[in-house]
Amino acid sequence: MNRRDTLIAFAVLAATIQIDAVYAQAQEKIRRLAVLMGYSEDDVVARSRLAVFRDNLAALGWVEGRNLRIDVRFAGDVNRAPALARELVALQPDVILSSTTGVTNALSDETKSIPIVFTVVADPIGCGYVKTLSRPEGNITGFVDLEPSLIEKWLELLKEIAPAVNRMAVVYNPDTSPYYGNFLLPVSAVARIVGVNAFPAPVRSEAEIQEVIDGLARQPNGGLVVTTDGFMDANRKSIIAAMARHKIPAIYSSSINIADGGLISYGVDITDLFRRAAPYVDRVLRGASAGNLPVQLPAKFELAVNRKTANALGLAIPLSVRLRADQVIE
Repeated sequence: MNRRDTLIAFAVLAATIQIDAVYAQAQEKIRRLAVLMGYSEDDVVARSRLAVFRDNLAALGWVEGRNLRIDVRFAGDVNRAPALARELVALQPDVILSSTTGVTNALSDETKSIPIVFTVVADPIGCGYVKTLSRPEGNITGFVDLEPSLIEKWLELLKEIAPAVNRMAVVYNPDTSPYYGNFLLPVSAVARIVGVNAFPAPVRSEAEIQEVIDGLARQPNGGLVVTTDGFMDANRKSIIAAMARHKIPAIYSSSINIADGGLISYGVDITDLFRRAAPYVDRVLRGASAGNLPVQLPAKFELAVNRKTANALGLAIPLSVRLRADQVIE
């Protein structure tokens, strides 16, 4: 009897170990995450933002090569986005991370079933991604990178740092940022309060951006407002170079422009959006529905100024701006 009981005990133990092994293997099933970035592949800032996302996802237990595979594509040219979206959707990932409106549009056109978590999208309701911010209902949710009140702040800050400016062109791409058509409707009223003549300047190419800047340069006291958009990010170096060449002050939406030589920026901390996107992707991978995850508004804003650029333009950075700045580049 003792020998039989011992054999039974060993058999039960072996079966339990085998069941545990199968369960562990199931738990460690490799899930698939696709990422479509609306930036150039050689964009160092875009890669650093993606690295922050990956690090935060790893901290939540998703380790590449063990239980997660990540397929990344870069659509620096928005015209490439549809083909890349089609390619990633064909891989049938468990969830997709998108960045910028252009690539999110392309992904939304390709799938209504695969969950998508977006970052750097300004108007998800206007774009038709979600029903409401509190309850998206479909397969898309994510993190908004713009509040309409930012436009007023851009005009105010540019006027504050460059008081002589009396004309401001607000550049945006209507193809990649169609929401600005509505956001900029009150810009004239806001401009009157600030004391400038501000006007929308739609552009669809680098050449058209240069035409706007050349137009500002033909008369004194012009200024430029560069809106938040993947298209503008992709062309930031040529914009900054043209502004330096013509000695025209400009305000940007992201501090990455200030590191590259821009004058002043104020906007949402985009890196923070990528950091916050990791828990949403984690929740989807663990079974949550994207349609039940509320769209999140910006939580962190940053003001940055470049003193060297200000000196080159003959501008003194007001103490009020220096005291509020999160970053002052000397």
